Amino acid sequence: MEWIGLIRHGESIGNVAREAAESGGHDVIDISQRDADVPLSPNGEQQGRALGRWFAAMPREQWPDLVVASPYRRAIDTAALALHGHPRTLVDERLRDRELGVLDLLTTHGVAHRHPDELVRKRRLGKFYYRPPGGESWADVLLRLRSLVRDLDGQRVLLFAHEITPFLLRYLLEGLPERDMLAYAHNSVVPNGSLTSWRREDGGWVLEREFETGHLVEHGAEPTETADATTRSA
Repeated sequence: MEWIGLIRHGESIGNVAREAAESGGHDVIDISQRDADVPLSPNGEQQGRALGRWFAAMPREQWPDLVVASPYRRAIDTAALALHGHPRTLVDERLRDRELGVLDLLTTHGVAHRHPDELVRKRRLGKFYYRPPGGESWADVLLRLRSLVRDLDGQRVLLFAHEITPFLLRYLLEGLPERDMLAYAHNSVVPNGSLTSWRREDGGWVLEREFETGHLVEHGAEPTETADATTRSA
């Protein structure tokens, strides 16, 4: 792989519901769908269409060789709006969002209120290795991401995935230490529809773009900085 790019999915109705639940001090995020089926919000659809206009204006030789999307609806729909004409588009379950198990749909307040014992375990194990019952740790997500990157080696690839993905790619591609990666994630929110990319240089990977959103603004959409429960609440 000579280049790898990552676009976070457009704003979803889950992102909007999570922001409302967190700001309202509620325990539970009001979403009726399972996480894999959460659709884009109207604003997220606009972000996807802006991505499509951006790619349509780009010379075909600058397109990625391969597009790979998370199987979650919000990522698939963003990829379809952005690159519906791309001849090589795949869906790969290794790009799915982190699974939260018993903490699914809980806000930060909800986790503390309903599962205080899990907060104790999380503090002891650390965020990277903590696995909620029935869910995944950050390290679990990294293992499947590592497998995917290995299989895609030698190609120019664009991924459509989730907020957690660029943090773990920095750990994987750049060798960012666990402590530094978690501090980076704690202080960052990946805008919906943003582009982060790396290029191969002297046998290693160099961060080329970080959370860029100019393509959205240029093509008529506003970026949003909504957080996912996978990186915040748990």
